[in-house]
Amino acid sequence: MLKNKKLFLLDIDGTVCIGKRLISGTKSFLKDIKDNGGQFVFITNNSTKSIDDYIHSFQKMGIMTDYSNFITASFATIQYLKKHYDGKLIYVMGTKSLLRELKRSKIRVTVDCMDPEIACVLVSYDNQLTYEKLQDTCQILSTREVGYIATNPDYVCPVEFGYVPDCGAICQMIEHAVKRQPQFIGKPGGAMVEYSLKMNHFSKEQTMIVGDRLYTDILCGYRTGVETALVLTGETTRQEAEACEYGPDYLFSSIGQLAEAWRDA
Repeated sequence: MLKNKKLFLLDIDGTVCIGKRLISGTKSFLKDIKDNGGQFVFITNNSTKSIDDYIHSFQKMGIMTDYSNFITASFATIQYLKKHYDGKLIYVMGTKSLLRELKRSKIRVTVDCMDPEIACVLVSYDNQLTYEKLQDTCQILSTREVGYIATNPDYVCPVEFGYVPDCGAICQMIEHAVKRQPQFIGKPGGAMVEYSLKMNHFSKEQTMIVGDRLYTDILCGYRTGVETALVLTGETTRQEAEACEYGPDYLFSSIGQLAEAWRDA
């Protein structure tokens, strides 16, 4: 039930922000959650920013956060690499911020496609993408027996004017060239939900996933047994949500309407 929710696992792009603009109602909702003994954790598939970057960007929007408020696809990817490729060299097609975050976590990385030690290719949403990066990635995947993972399967990322291609769309381009698909780490995989639950003292029954995408946010809740709320400020329409076989438990026009319903409950 909505009134019992204490731990809110929130998507960022299209859910609480559109580009650099905070969606109305977000700030007061986050304050109310904390004032009522709850907690919020941003679980985002966006790997263009590190947690430090997110803390800084939310601070500029007037929201104070710390490391406990974020579990990113980058974080989940780092845990995966430590488990499966510990000490191995990873070729990364991603932003400078992602590279810094990987290095800080003691992941061996390279952007040199000719390095003979490469054991795995990692592709992420890269808003600094060049054709040279795509070509180098395809060269490795076409000519070597290496692992292949990607941070998230999202096809588009919402920005101020509409949408731009996200990691899933980039991986589709690569797939047409090399006939390989990556293993996706972020939502709808349940790693970020499990990490969030371990970090906080709330049950699944007290937890809610809030997002704007059916095939990542809502499917993640469906697979992990956590109730979901879909907001219509991103790429999903009401008609798509109502027709979906794993549709959300709650449907709201925005985070602000969810906040009002939670307060009333």
